[in-house]
Formats: sequence, C-alpha cells, structure tokens
Amino acid sequence: MTNIKRERVVIIGSGPAGFAAAVYTARAQLKPVMIVGPQLGGQLGLTHEIENYPGVPSMGGMDLVEQFKQQAEHFGTELAYDVVESVDFSKGSPFTVTTTDTTYLADTVIVTIGANPRKLGVPGEDEGVGAGVSYCGTCDGFFFRGKEIVVVGGGDSAIEEAIFLTKFATKVEIIHRRDSLRAGVALQNRAFKNEKISFIWNTVVEKIDADANGTVSAVHLHNIKTGEQWVKPTQGVFIFIGHTPNSDVFGGQLAADDAGYLITDSLYRTNVEGVFAAGEVQDQVYRQVATSVGQGVGAAMSAIHWLQEHEDQLQPLESVAN
Repeated sequence: MTNIKRERVVIIGSGPAGFAAAVYTARAQLKPVMIVGPQLGGQLGLTHEIENYPGVPSMGGMDLVEQFKQQAEHFGTELAYDVVESVDFSKGSPFTVTTTDTTYLADTVIVTIGANPRKLGVPGEDEGVGAGVSYCGTCDGFFFRGKEIVVVGGGDSAIEEAIFLTKFATKVEIIHRRDSLRAGVALQNRAFKNEKISFIWNTVVEKIDADANGTVSAVHLHNIKTGEQWVKPTQGVFIFIGHTPNSDVFGGQLAADDAGYLITDSLYRTNVEGVFAAGEVQDQVYRQVATSVGQGVGAAMSAIHWLQEHEDQLQPLESVAN
C-alpha cells in the first residue's frame, strides 16, 4: 500500500540549492522533507574536488555534500532516499508529490532537481569523470595547470570555457563536429586570437582512453568529412555540448523555456502559486555551487513567506496512511 504523508515543505532534489533550502526551512521549524533522488548531492556528489566555494579552500565534492547533509539534518530536515515519479500541481496546495512508495501532500514545494551535462556517450567517458573528464572548466581548470587538454563543443559555453582554461593549460585544442563555430562573433574572435587555442574541425570523439592509473591519456578522433581516424594524446577532456534540465517529471505543469529550464521570477516563484524552483533546473547561466546555494536560500525564504501569508488557509498537518 502507498504511504500518504502530509508535509508543510517538500524539497525535490538534494544538490546545493536543495540543501540550502532545507537548512532555511528547517530553521523556520517547518520540518522539510527532502526527496534525495538518484544521487545524493546531485552533480556536486560526483565532483572530484571543490576549491571555489567560499570558506572551503579545498574539499572533495562528496565531503561537502556530507557537511550539507549533517547541517540540514541537525535542524530537522528529513531525507527521503527515494525518487519522484510524478507530481500533481493542478489542484493547488496541498500539492501531490508521488515517489516510489510514498505520496506526499505538501503545502509548498521547492524544486531543486538540477540539470545534467549532456554526455558524448562514448566508451571511457563515464570512467574518466574525476580522472581527466570534466564538464566544468570553472570548477576543474585549476587541476590542469601545465597540461595539454581538449575541449569538445562549438557553442558559447565551449568557447568561453576554452578561453578560461588557457589560464591553466599550456595548450587547448577545440574539437568541433562542424567547420565553423556556433558561438558569438566576439567570443570567436577572442578564441582565434588566443595563441594557446587551436581547432580540430569536422571531427568527433569516439572513445576516451586512460592509462594504467585510470587517468585520461588520449582520445580517439574521427573526421566525419574525410573519414580519417586517429588517436590523439591528451591529459584532459572538457565536454561542453549543453545541459539537460531534469524537468520532464513535471509533465509540463511548470512553465519552462524551449530548453526545458523552469521559468521563475526574481523571488524564485514558478507559474504555480506555492511552488518554487532554484538551482540548475532554472539556471542555465552560472551553474556553480555558490550560486545554487544562494538561489536555494532565496527560494526557501519565498516559500516561508508564502506559508506565512496563507497560514489561515492551510489544512492541519496530519499524516494519513493507507
């Protein structure tokens, strides 16, 4: 039988935005329930090392997640190690959030379900994450000081990150499947003028190799126009071919842009009154731990204020079990 629970606040997702929202709503004595999802900590939990989070000079991604978790639980957050299967926001508050074995009826919902970087889907990619394969130059560039690396992609993000990575790497080669970039003209000009950047056109990556220590050592390349195939040694592979927000589970009930990112206003309100969103599911610009934490705080404060404004209309918190 499905277990039915009534809650004031349900947080969907356990990344930095989710934990920030949890801390704030828990300290407001709202006893939030965080539905963790498939990966505790989201993308942060898969990050090898964090050096750009203020106040934390250096820490493994999962270690930082554990500190977030301890703080949230200390103030009374309940972590539900489950996955959201569906929601029903159509009837207003309380909203229905259904997981594998529990249905939550929540007065307010904070969506922090995140976004995943698009992958190449080639052999060696998953194994190389944290050992030379990265999806964030700002996060990981420092670890590639004095190394030769490749960047895959041709849009604004790829070129911006490639330029940034020249601060650390001795050589950055951009691999693009077309013969021209999709990035803005100004970015292109900066890249073309940078002596550390070169280009490999009309080419795709078909495999990523690692050495005996499991560290990335080479990429297998294929020129899709000439058919030429070759192996290129490299010490790092940075992949920037876009992100996919994890918004499909909402079935179109929350307004989103063409790319699937949830649309929020300056108070992190979605188009459904009482439902808020923060972090990478609504942020396709910054995608940093620090910015996600700030957005989670904003969404939590908005949710707290919303609950206060609607206090007289809220139903009693009574758990119901079938």
